[in-house]
Amino acid sequence: MSESAGARLLSKLDGRLAVVEDALSMLAAYFILGLMILGTINVIGRKMGAPVWGYVDIVTLSMVTFSFLPISAMQRIGGHIRMELIVRQMSGRTLWVTEFFGVLVAVFIMTVLVYFSFTAFVRAFELGDSTIDREIATWPSKIWVPIAFSVLLARLVLQAIGYSRLIIDPKATPIAVPLMQEVAEVADKEIHDAFGDEAEEADAERAE
Repeated sequence: MSESAGARLLSKLDGRLAVVEDALSMLAAYFILGLMILGTINVIGRKMGAPVWGYVDIVTLSMVTFSFLPISAMQRIGGHIRMELIVRQMSGRTLWVTEFFGVLVAVFIMTVLVYFSFTAFVRAFELGDSTIDREIATWPSKIWVPIAFSVLLARLVLQAIGYSRLIIDPKATPIAVPLMQEVAEVADKEIHDAFGDEAEEADAERAE
């Protein structure tokens, strides 16, 4: 059975947004790597009497990147922390209705946060806000927050559309919505992430 035009459009938008989310996550990873390298240089520099200028301020301003940029990607895959004790017992239209209203609440909250985080960036830019120690401008750091929240808001809107589609037709193929994994599946994934191929080899040996 072929998908409707609306389902194809939703799937395409989901894929396009995923590209943006993955790019932001990769950027956050580069910032983490950069801070690790900078920290190493700072330690070596301190021993030589020449620490990195403004190291503490740079670290403080950079933390916003890996704190907020990957947040939409986590929402996409359902990797965020939430309570599922009740939701896990639901199925069908009841589950999709519950998820839909939960996402609507999140959309409202994120709309407010996008507005206020953007106004915070504008104030920092116009007033020339800077750190206390080395007086480094804070606006380049603060602009990442409304950007990350805007991407997350777009993700939540897509998920709201995806859930509303499933409310209308619970048998439809889920698109642009995260699916809950069974506890055993989550445990297997965590084991694989921790031990890699060794875990699969051990499982194969036990099966034999």
